[in-house]
Amino acid sequence: MTDQPLALVVDDDVMVRDVVTRYLDRSGYLVQVAGDGEQAMHAVAGRVPDIVILDLMLPRLGGLEVCRRLRSESADLPIVMLTALGEEEDRVLGLELGADDYVTKPFSPRELVLRVASVLRRSREVPAAREAETAHVKDGDLRVDVLGRRASLGDRALALTVREFDLLAFLVRRPGQVFTRAELLEQVWGWNFGDQSTVTVHVRRLREKIEANPTKPTRISTVWGVGYRYDGHSSP
Repeated sequence: MTDQPLALVVDDDVMVRDVVTRYLDRSGYLVQVAGDGEQAMHAVAGRVPDIVILDLMLPRLGGLEVCRRLRSESADLPIVMLTALGEEEDRVLGLELGADDYVTKPFSPRELVLRVASVLRRSREVPAAREAETAHVKDGDLRVDVLGRRASLGDRALALTVREFDLLAFLVRRPGQVFTRAELLEQVWGWNFGDQSTVTVHVRRLREKIEANPTKPTRISTVWGVGYRYDGHSSP
């Protein structure tokens, strides 16, 4: 038995797989590799990894379809996408399908490892003691268990990705406060740089899951020209 996290690296480029595997191995991960989408699905069926590093451009079964299938089977399996510079539309679609993060090719292997560690840490971390008083938050029929990383709407459990839950937990504990996309990117994602459309996509996905009418949100409001604000009235 080992405590090493298992990372599944899915890329049809042998050199990319080798480089990523080497850096992940040095950082303490067990690594499994797949050269196409079908191999990736077989690998996950055999043993569910702790995190998936998934290239979008794959033979046989594309990365977007792999992402969709993985997400339909597990809402909280961390997924980090690898995308080329010219694949902005596919990157946004990947985020909409539930990927937690992305790294653009060509990339620094060190940056990729840091991104992987950040997503994995977020999926496992326990909130700081100073936030214990807001570990369980209720806003009408929405309930968020921050410590247990669970959320429900009415009697229905919400299937949230790692980043979706992080964003919801951050906002619901700070009702009435306005945050810019840059601030959310830093506070929730842990980035001080990056594509802010990531935040926009995750807000949209979150609204689809917690709002009665996502086109007329009452919980997560847009403050035009500034950012977003949680308008619920939370109570312990």
